[in-house]
Amino acid sequence: MIHVKGVTKTFDKEIAVQEVTMDVKQGSIYGLVGSNGAGKTTLLKMLAGIYRPDQGEIFIGGEPIFENVAMKRNVVFISDALYFFPQVTIEQMASYYRSFYPNWSDERFETLQRVFPLEPSRKIHRLSKGMQRQVSFWLSLSCLPSVFILDEPMDGLDPVMRQKIKNLLFQDVAERNMTVIISSHNLREIEDMCDHIGMMHEGKIILEKDIDVLKSDTHKVQLAFDEEQKEEKILNDLTIVHKEKRGSVLLLIVRGEKDVIERTIRAEKPLVFDMLPLTLEEMFIYEMGGVGYEVEQILY
Repeated sequence: MIHVKGVTKTFDKEIAVQEVTMDVKQGSIYGLVGSNGAGKTTLLKMLAGIYRPDQGEIFIGGEPIFENVAMKRNVVFISDALYFFPQVTIEQMASYYRSFYPNWSDERFETLQRVFPLEPSRKIHRLSKGMQRQVSFWLSLSCLPSVFILDEPMDGLDPVMRQKIKNLLFQDVAERNMTVIISSHNLREIEDMCDHIGMMHEGKIILEKDIDVLKSDTHKVQLAFDEEQKEEKILNDLTIVHKEKRGSVLLLIVRGEKDVIERTIRAEKPLVFDMLPLTLEEMFIYEMGGVGYEVEQILY
């Protein structure tokens, strides 16, 4: 559905995105995460056809997106910094969206008013930040987009509204095969919503995997041995991506198959051995540490 190949974007000789290649399947929810200033917003704006890449190609549905008006009618982008025309009402903004998006559905707009309990006659600039965020989703989802690109979309929303919006996204993905790309610093939300993630740092994608696959081959292990030689053997025999020592207890992040890891450790008869749940947040932290993003004592 979305194919990005070797994309680079520079601003005043500052490289924002560097040789990024990624693929997003139709009907999937793709989470884009990364360190501050990693280039996520720049990449999203290129995917939405707002910025032209300096190098590389971006295709949506087999067609280039930049300056492709017909394709852009099927793509909706919600920026982290919302913008609406001054003094307009929700109703007037809906009329503006209706003129640009041929798939706009008045029926959907009316139906969604039950989800977003705001009067269409209200002026948007007088609404709170969270209410303006609701308006952006209300308008965007009424466009029935094929591709929905979201940059920090839940910022300012309360937990109940967040869940309502997530349910609407899941519904459109399931029923209309809509493709979603979402960037967020809320990694627990990404973990709940997405089936695939791309992790960015300094303009590059440093990790791209299915979330289930990522979880199945990365494990957090807590250990203690009665002999230092056994501990050293384990460190040599397993693929260790992070380690911490807390007193006599060793805390490890290990890559590999769970059964193989367990057999290897049990063969050394540990005094303490636990395999603990590993969150996407923890994976993000140690991956960032692996590329020089300084963090110490990160596991808990």
